[in-house]
Amino acid sequence: MWNIIKIASAFIGIIVGAGFASGQEVLQYFTSFGYMGTVAAVVATALFAYLGMMLTWLGSRTGTHSHKSVIYQISGRHIGRIVDGIIIFTLFGVGVVMIAGAGSTLNQQFGLPAYVGSIVMTLMMGATLMLDVRRVVALIGSITPFLVLALALICVYSLSTMERSFAELAPIAEGIDSTLPHWLVSAVNYVSFNIAVGAAMALVMRGAEPNANIARWGGLLGGAGVGVLIMISHLAMFSQVDQVAGYALPLLKIIDGISPLLAKGMAFVLFGMIFSTGASMFYAFVARFTRMQTAAANRFSIVTLLVAFIASFAGFTQLVALFYPLIGYLGLFLVLALIYAPFRLKRSSAIQTLQPITDN
Repeated sequence: MWNIIKIASAFIGIIVGAGFASGQEVLQYFTSFGYMGTVAAVVATALFAYLGMMLTWLGSRTGTHSHKSVIYQISGRHIGRIVDGIIIFTLFGVGVVMIAGAGSTLNQQFGLPAYVGSIVMTLMMGATLMLDVRRVVALIGSITPFLVLALALICVYSLSTMERSFAELAPIAEGIDSTLPHWLVSAVNYVSFNIAVGAAMALVMRGAEPNANIARWGGLLGGAGVGVLIMISHLAMFSQVDQVAGYALPLLKIIDGISPLLAKGMAFVLFGMIFSTGASMFYAFVARFTRMQTAAANRFSIVTLLVAFIASFAGFTQLVALFYPLIGYLGLFLVLALIYAPFRLKRSSAIQTLQPITDN
């Protein structure tokens, strides 16, 4: 049971990064649709649970050290190239957004120049990339409980102090700019984006778990947990949308209303969640091209993080608004491949004969 919880916590930690933990993602993808944003959160929860289960199960069955081999196996050679390219693009791009988010967090809460937080985050990620995957998973998962506690506190506070009814707040919420045309498209796009974000590291981390059933239940629990956190975050911001809609970090603004001291504590939790997602993105990115814990991997990591740090100056809010929906549409290739994976594997009798495979 403990191993299942560890997997679930790590999966949540990978998915929940700067955009989610700050509230910016949920605000744009769910709260901007008012009442229907709640329905979208339910749809997203179901999809996350199934796809999380599939990812961790596949990683465990193949014992993979990189996402490449599994993606080609479930997608075929031609579609596999497309999905592999999308994941590579996603890993690096989201890593850049995490570095930018670290800068925004320290800037909003402590008034520090954005580049200070970005430099600190880049150095932390660089140190993490030199660790064994099991230690990376444990580090990522250890931060998750603090986020769950913080979001529960924010939601209770928001609902108990809301000054307007949801009927009055709905038009305000629906007036928030969103690049998504419909609540259902938004829900599917959000899941697709996050699965594209989490797929590579979820496969790699569960390649270290030999028990496929443990991996599967861990992925299911983790996916459902992400959905629950979406709902909590959405309700918290929906009930205070007239106060937080204009902020880059709306959840941090809500907790600042509870206590400035708690807001400072939340800033560190948020910083930790940014780190967990960013570190997992760059770890999986480097693992795609080199063998981890080698001199070549260390050199590749330094170059990657340097380029990412420079790219992060594009700005956090702008990157979330433009980059995330694009990944969501591209990630549909991966979502469809995962949905089809059990049928493809069964047809080829791979479920009975699947052996650990070599990553090249």
